[in-house]
Amino acid sequence: MTPSAAYSLRRRLLAWLLLATAVIGTAAMIDTWDEAVDTANEVSDRVLAGSALAIAERVIVAEDGSLEVDIPYVALEMLTSAAQDRVFYRVDGPPGTFITGYQNLPSIPRREGQAAAFENATFRGEPIRVAALARSASTGINSVPFIVTVAETTIARQHLTRTILIRSALRLLFMIAGAAVIVWVAVTLSLRPLYRFSEAIAERSPDDLHPISERVPNEVQGLVDTVNSFMVRLEGALEALRHFTGNASHQLRTPLAIIRTQLALAGRATDIGVAREATRKADEAVADAERILAQLLLMARIDATKRSTSMQKIDLRALAQGVTAEHVPFAAEADIDLGFEGEGDSTVFAEPLLIGELLKNLIGNALLYAGAGAEVTVRVNQKGDMAVLEVEDNGPGIPPDKQTQVLKRFERGGMTEKSGTGLGLPIVEEIARLHGAALSLAQGREGRGLKVQVAIPIAG
Repeated sequence: MTPSAAYSLRRRLLAWLLLATAVIGTAAMIDTWDEAVDTANEVSDRVLAGSALAIAERVIVAEDGSLEVDIPYVALEMLTSAAQDRVFYRVDGPPGTFITGYQNLPSIPRREGQAAAFENATFRGEPIRVAALARSASTGINSVPFIVTVAETTIARQHLTRTILIRSALRLLFMIAGAAVIVWVAVTLSLRPLYRFSEAIAERSPDDLHPISERVPNEVQGLVDTVNSFMVRLEGALEALRHFTGNASHQLRTPLAIIRTQLALAGRATDIGVAREATRKADEAVADAERILAQLLLMARIDATKRSTSMQKIDLRALAQGVTAEHVPFAAEADIDLGFEGEGDSTVFAEPLLIGELLKNLIGNALLYAGAGAEVTVRVNQKGDMAVLEVEDNGPGIPPDKQTQVLKRFERGGMTEKSGTGLGLPIVEEIARLHGAALSLAQGREGRGLKVQVAIPIAG
């Protein structure tokens, strides 16, 4: 990942926190506003109702039967506030009878015995809160109904509502700030194991690829395990590369020296025949170097992968027959009779390229060491639940006491003067092991030659 694509875990968590709290806070503020309005109305409405009740208690019936009221200004003073609200009142007698107060003040129709009613209205261009209370005054003979209406402007109510809302918002902001600090500190503390893990990798020598044992949270243990697994694979690949470079430098030294020597002889030769002979030997050395390099590359590939990841069902008999046919021209040049025999079920799970290399190495070894006039037979048959691949020749063979030795890298049987890489049979063994197959060496028919068997489990 490039630096421009990197991001801060702290900032991302804080962004999610702020986004979530912004949404939740908005909903909370809307609900708080409704609650604040209800609370302010409830508190102020009780004062309005008390003032209306105080006025209603001062309404009496005069001698002429009309209603009179002695307004208790204490009842109106209880409505005053620091917000400079204005107070209005009105007293109405029987329907259509206005007694005192502000005649244009809106009222609420009520019946005697009903509780006080409250309503928002507008008076003289200002919003007001109106309370109405219905009572009756007794004359001793009958009772005269009346309605007391008290109103005030809403400055104090709005001030109380804003105060409640602002305090709630400040508490919410304080909680958000505290949560942000907690998230920042918690993320910092939680990332310390990763910092130690990073430092442990940075302080290591490039050659030190053993797994890291730093203690980390469970959430990132998978990352650590993946890194450790990668380091193990990398160490295996580097080890294979070291083996390849070491083996290549060792094994290619001889053919390269021969090439240089023969080219030098050809350069100094005065006889065309001597020059041609030196050139021929140099060409043979180049061919040997190519063969060695190809074998080393194949061995390095096997060492690095250790297990083929492209296993598939293949027909071993058809594959062996095709590889054998490819080698018939080379067998004819070496005066060797190369044949193929096959029968039975030979469907196996295998990596086709590696099995092909296994066959090429076995047939190539047989053609190299069997000698002119020899017979080499490639067979595929079934024994129980195994498909058995055999390559048999009637050449010099390998003595039983050296059959284990030749399976080691760069070890040769030493029975002929033909040169080899010492990697053919070790490659065969490595490929067989990757496929869960069994490799065995034995003498050929009548105790002559060599028979190599590779038993691979039949698919299914």
